[in-house]
Amino acid sequence: MTILDELAEYARYRTSKAKEKVSLSALKEMALSLPKGSYEFEKALKKEGDMAFICECKKASPSKGMIAEDFPYLQIAKDYEMAGADCISVLTEPRWFLGSDEYLREIAENVSIPCIRKDFTVDEYMIYEAKVLGAKAVLLICSILSGDEIKRYIEICDNLGMSALVEAHDKEEIGTAIECGARIIGVNNRNLKDFSVNTENSRKLRSLIPDDVIYVSESGIRDAKDIKALREAGVNAVLIGEALMKAADKRQMLSRLKG
Repeated sequence: MTILDELAEYARYRTSKAKEKVSLSALKEMALSLPKGSYEFEKALKKEGDMAFICECKKASPSKGMIAEDFPYLQIAKDYEMAGADCISVLTEPRWFLGSDEYLREIAENVSIPCIRKDFTVDEYMIYEAKVLGAKAVLLICSILSGDEIKRYIEICDNLGMSALVEAHDKEEIGTAIECGARIIGVNNRNLKDFSVNTENSRKLRSLIPDDVIYVSESGIRDAKDIKALREAGVNAVLIGEALMKAADKRQMLSRLKG
């Protein structure tokens, strides 16, 4: 099993345990009782003539281990907002990323920019959870979902007024994402099977994405030089985690990345 397989398997286990406490029907009722969203996440990424920045709150990762021993997640999120981030990505995966649903709930309640729940969505239950926690978007990863699942999960998101960031790693997965009606496609520059990173992946695959689809480059973006190359390639948005999490002054770092 690759680490991605393990992450997906553990997400299924977590979901089965969550269902023992709150049933799918009860959670769905809670989510649908909330005001329907207005696709705030994808609207925030549509910046005419400019690149949007999704900034990540992440304590640890499988590839790097502990990234932020000291993790004042709420202050980090507020710093991102003040620095001009367009959206915030919040890790909720607890084992490898040391994330928490509570991080998402608190951040979503205390910032005015939209949050995406960064987790390994393997069940519709997790989408309703994300809605109840205050997220405006969820991550759907082509490598762990079938085309039928992606289509169904996008439909559930639409029913809730949420966005789906559909993550692909290669030409075939991009084809699947487009076929499934993805409005936001992210290319992860980190191969989750062996953790190698190559931002050339985002540039190489750009031509495959239709103009009306928001294109996001994820992972491995370290400096303004990387941003410049991605901007020139026509990337609409970037998701940045480690470079910001390791910076002592996150506001200054984001300002530098924005050029």
